[in-house]
Amino acid sequence: MSGPLYVPVLPAKPHALAAYRHLDPAVQSAVVPLWNLPPRPGLPPDALRTEVRRDAQAVSRRQRHHPAWLDAPSADPAQLTALAAVLAELGELGPLRPVTGPDRPASHQAASLAQARTSGNGLGIRVTVPGEWDGAAALAVRDLLARADPAVEADLLLDLGAVLADRAEAGKEALRALDALMPLTPWRTAAVLSGAFPDVTADMLEHGLHAEPRMDWHTWRELSDSGRGYASWLSYGDYGIQPARALAREASAGRGGPPWGTLRYTAGESFVLAKVLARGEDRTTVNRAAARQLTELPDFRGAAAGAGESWLRDCAHGRGPSGTGNASVWLRVGNVQHMSYVVRSLRT
Repeated sequence: MSGPLYVPVLPAKPHALAAYRHLDPAVQSAVVPLWNLPPRPGLPPDALRTEVRRDAQAVSRRQRHHPAWLDAPSADPAQLTALAAVLAELGELGPLRPVTGPDRPASHQAASLAQARTSGNGLGIRVTVPGEWDGAAALAVRDLLARADPAVEADLLLDLGAVLADRAEAGKEALRALDALMPLTPWRTAAVLSGAFPDVTADMLEHGLHAEPRMDWHTWRELSDSGRGYASWLSYGDYGIQPARALAREASAGRGGPPWGTLRYTAGESFVLAKVLARGEDRTTVNRAAARQLTELPDFRGAAAGAGESWLRDCAHGRGPSGTGNASVWLRVGNVQHMSYVVRSLRT
């Protein structure tokens, strides 16, 4: 079994697609994303299929010849039906791997199994563990694997969801799940995914920089230090610089939103957050000051660390033509610096 160094869970939205493109090639080569289509409820069938196809094509263009998984974890039955139809086209869109799971409808499982068989790209099986491990899930995964073509390579995507301070037992639950799931098949990849980025409120940012612990990273170290024979084969995955529940947000036209936003920086043990303004007379002054606070952190890695850090430096000191950003830019910059730092941390 061998797998990627890092599996970021990313929304198939412009800011995340742009962040992946801005990664240094040496970082990008270690990253195999799990792309997630946004929910699109209420659309007529033809329009829904058009939107799903557009999302899949956007991911394919960004990935080019690099593999990635494509999923729709928050889709309603209508969107899953549309995705099943689009799955048949994935072979023409590059090495995108379909994803299903033991909790998905039988029709979606069947379409994913069929696509995995015909494309030869393999199949991702996403097993969610939002709380205590349920041993019945292992039986459902075993049954799903029994229906797959023996030639299909399978990837285990163990998804813990949000892992914040109230889930101190997340590592133990992950080990219980892995103990049950790892013997089921010779997995091509076995990745553990979790998210520790908080739901940011204005109150959190009223008094300058705010730090939140990286509980997902603590959980990963617990798995790595567990002594399990499979520990060295596991791939690390996270939800990056957005809350895990952000994947369930519907696609939008990008209009409106609060008058403030967040700059994010990933340190060794915490996420550091700074408040910025989306509009108003003081926008430029406040945003440059926020970026400057981040560049003055002892953990700031310098502009040479990547496109995220260089943007923060330029914003802090008024360099270059890019200005002080907007919500999409702040997400892109946060994702670039985070993914770059995670890859370098895992390598060392």
